[in-house]
Amino acid sequence: MMIRLFASLLATLFVLAPVAVQAQSQTQAQAPAFSSSRIIVEARGRGPDIIFIPGLGSTGSAWRSTADRLDDRYRVHLVTLRGFGETQIGDNVSGGLAGPAASEIERYIREQRIDRPAVVGHSLGGQIALRVAADMGDRIGRVMVVDSSPFFPSLIDARTTSDQVEPLARLGYQALLLFGDQALKSQVAAFGVDMGLAGDMVFQGLGLQGGDRRVLAQGLYEALTVDLRPRLSQITAPVTVVYGWTRDPDAPRNRLEGLYRYGFEGLPRTARFERIEGAEHQVMMQQPQRFLAAVQRFLS
Repeated sequence: MMIRLFASLLATLFVLAPVAVQAQSQTQAQAPAFSSSRIIVEARGRGPDIIFIPGLGSTGSAWRSTADRLDDRYRVHLVTLRGFGETQIGDNVSGGLAGPAASEIERYIREQRIDRPAVVGHSLGGQIALRVAADMGDRIGRVMVVDSSPFFPSLIDARTTSDQVEPLARLGYQALLLFGDQALKSQVAAFGVDMGLAGDMVFQGLGLQGGDRRVLAQGLYEALTVDLRPRLSQITAPVTVVYGWTRDPDAPRNRLEGLYRYGFEGLPRTARFERIEGAEHQVMMQQPQRFLAAVQRFLS
């Protein structure tokens, strides 16, 4: 049961995204300089601010197709955590990952004098978005989490606790740290022989963009063990939850909405849930037009 849980969570957390991290646009040169040993931010466009935070193993380029259709009316800020893709690891070489990244995004918002931005986060980036919203309160205008949860294991079994998952998270951390993402994927593939649908989900979803294995291992461990549900009461901004969905009643994604609603019930105001039919974990890439429409509704 725990191996099945672990493999299913891996399928949820690992993502496939373009490798390139494009150079900062010329429009950012007009803003105060920002430097961080934890994150990289590319900003472009003019208008109300939207901050996009990618998931585990992805860079800001994961949002490229969405940002390209918004930057004529909005100023978009594409965040990359150092050590993901081909970026330099910086201070993410040790210690925590999501917490320091959230703190640096908060510093970016303050130093750039960004007024009540919309914050959009995918997967692990969704958890970072929730941290930022809880920390900054009324300084955040609205939040969208994309195929993310305040506690990922609850999407498999609402009764699961961090203590139950921690031994497997530690195993995944050590395997990824010592042998790299390819070895970890091989092990999961071996599990998949006897795991049926859970194994299929791993094969379809486990496609790392890559990065420094130390950062990937720490991100995996945190995503599996950190429970942000106690912090939901501190979020004053409205929250929208977007997730991939299928009409197939036998598919796990057909039954996700109830688990999402349970996971976010600690918010002061009820979240809005929006499912994107035909998408799995990489919602913005698998259904870009439907996802763009969801973002436009979120911003309106």
